[in-house]
Amino acid sequence: MTTVMTMKKRIESISAGEFKAKCLQLMDEVQARHKEIVITKRGKPIAKLVPYAEEPQTLYGCMKGSVTSHGNIIDPIEDEWQAHA
Repeated sequence: MTTVMTMKKRIESISAGEFKAKCLQLMDEVQARHKEIVITKRGKPIAKLVPYAEEPQTLYGCMKGSVTSHGNIIDPIEDEWQAHA
């Protein structure tokens, strides 16, 4: 396995043959350390093994089921306000 430095981060690369032999071990390492590994074939990058990340929840509907109402919230209330006085 070789390591390449980029402007943003350190990326490790591994040949396809070596990846085939160590696949399960590398998957555990990628998950545990949250790092990426580039898989190469004849020195050329062909694939990237990255940790799985859940997709962020959209804003639309994200609060569904989190609000409860007690009583009638639509009809006007019977109390007289003092704001106009």
